[in-house]
Amino acid sequence: MARILIIDDDEAVATALQHILVSEGNRVEVATNAESGLMLAQHQDFEVVITDLHWQASGSKRLDSTKGIQLVEQLHKSRPQVPIVLITAYPTTDTTILAIKRGAYEYVTKPTNEKEVEEFLATVRKAAASYQRVLTPVEVGAEATSEKDAIIGKSRLMQNVYKEIGRVANKPVTLLVRGETGTGKELVARAIVQYSDRANLPFVVVNCAAIPETLLESELFGHEPGAFTDAKARRTGRFEQANRGTLFLDEIGDMSMSTQAKLLRVLQERTIQRLGGSETIEVDVRVMAATHRNLELAIQEKEFRSDLYYRLNDAVITLPPLRERREDIPDLIKYFMRRYGPQLGAVSTSIPDDAADYLQQQPWLGNVRELQNVIRKALILAGQYPVNLDIIHKALSQTNMPRPVMDQTLGTYIAELLTSAERGETESVETVLTQVVERELYGQAIRLARGDQSKAARWLGVSRPTMREKLIRYGLHPTQALFDNAATDKHHT
Repeated sequence: MARILIIDDDEAVATALQHILVSEGNRVEVATNAESGLMLAQHQDFEVVITDLHWQASGSKRLDSTKGIQLVEQLHKSRPQVPIVLITAYPTTDTTILAIKRGAYEYVTKPTNEKEVEEFLATVRKAAASYQRVLTPVEVGAEATSEKDAIIGKSRLMQNVYKEIGRVANKPVTLLVRGETGTGKELVARAIVQYSDRANLPFVVVNCAAIPETLLESELFGHEPGAFTDAKARRTGRFEQANRGTLFLDEIGDMSMSTQAKLLRVLQERTIQRLGGSETIEVDVRVMAATHRNLELAIQEKEFRSDLYYRLNDAVITLPPLRERREDIPDLIKYFMRRYGPQLGAVSTSIPDDAADYLQQQPWLGNVRELQNVIRKALILAGQYPVNLDIIHKALSQTNMPRPVMDQTLGTYIAELLTSAERGETESVETVLTQVVERELYGQAIRLARGDQSKAARWLGVSRPTMREKLIRYGLHPTQALFDNAATDKHHT
């Protein structure tokens, strides 16, 4: 049973569809003009909106799809999480593509016979299921069975992610999850499995970056005794372990070209051979992959196969960085506080507004994972005392922040940011780059100056108040610089 809104200027059609849906146990509202339908959608909670694509043009009997497409856009912008099912008696390829592009969940012809009615109902059921399943992520503060159960966020960007999860969960396609390190790519993969027809079957994770290249092939496909030195017994690979289930290849951008070629063959043929073996083994595995790398750039640099890229690219979900969905930070803070507080014996289950506001202003180059680490550190530092702004400052200063500029050349990093912006995945490239460079610049200066703000400011050619403001903004505290240097000196000694 679902709560459904029908928007159609043909009252007879709207009434007929309402009767069909109500007979299935749904609760249905009807609007016979776009304005009242949009108003209802904005102010009431519906799980599916059904609307006509072709509307009668003003002052004539001619049908026009422009208004229908505009209504889809307005509905999607207002409630991106609600699936929109478009119906029409005149489907065309162009309007189908355009409607889906503008936010429609599915596109069906008006049902005129029993078979078409069943197809219509099946589409509505799928749409309602996609809403009900993925738009109830773990509530803030709710208990979860593991850290990997919760996807937290109510922002528009995350609502779009939930919608994509619902759209691909039950489709037999390979999936590529893209996003910066720490955005929660594995969480998305687990959510897709949870809402798929393989939910109770094996889910196997392989971190391609964590396994040496010489061992990754054996890890994936297994080996027979004697296949290589120290191969004393048969080993079952991850593909066999995931048979009938799902295999998640994390950081696939770090896989060697030779292993990429073998993976491509498996995806195409659905068979594997263990290393050192001749037996061909059929496998039924849904493959999902994730990467933080710019695969398009990797292809240009001959580090990633274009044919594998297109094979993995059946469906793509891109996770936004935390800095682009700052409105989700308060909910994430509450969730992590309530989750880890009891584990760490802390008395705090919340933080004051000034500390929350301060956290919301941080660049979060390490994304949700970094925020999670900061909250854990704050709870440990606070102990039996409440977490306050000073504790948050200390926790930030002790967190190992990602250093993307140091990990790769500046030119490569800029190229990745710009390519990400071109795909619509990153906004305000100049702001992001400025934050990264400033944190690196001020952090290195204060460490080299051993915590002396005046000296560091003089080297950088800025005022001492500016130096202090930057240190506070990026959680770089002079006292921590002293500890860092002392630890370095001790290590060298």
